Amino acid sequence: MPEYEKALRPEDITRFFVERSNAGDAAGVAALYEEDAVMAFPPGQFTVGRDAIRALWEKALAGGPRFEPEPPLPTLISGDIALTSTPPKDGTGARAQVVRRQPDGSWLRLLDQPEFAPPTR
Repeated sequence: MPEYEKALRPEDITRFFVERSNAGDAAGVAALYEEDAVMAFPPGQFTVGRDAIRALWEKALAGGPRFEPEPPLPTLISGDIALTSTPPKDGTGARAQVVRRQPDGSWLRLLDQPEFAPPTR
């Protein structure tokens, strides 16, 4: 795998995701995840492991979708674990990720909930 710039802050991962996705770089997106990361996508399913996440993004990015940066909500950090989140620009639901500090001080996604809607009443 090529060498990618590392996330030195949890919030860097979201920026790298947008940059790499817009470049069509599925391997670069997958490099933002730990080897055994779990992504709750496609809706109602789980994608487990960096290789499976890369394969999912290869398919998703093949159509050339464009992603816009979304301003992050405040990051919650406890030791080597952090919770990052962003409200989608369309105002529906939210996105949340659990990231973990790596031995070299960088951060990678461990759990990714890329979209979920608020509960209906």
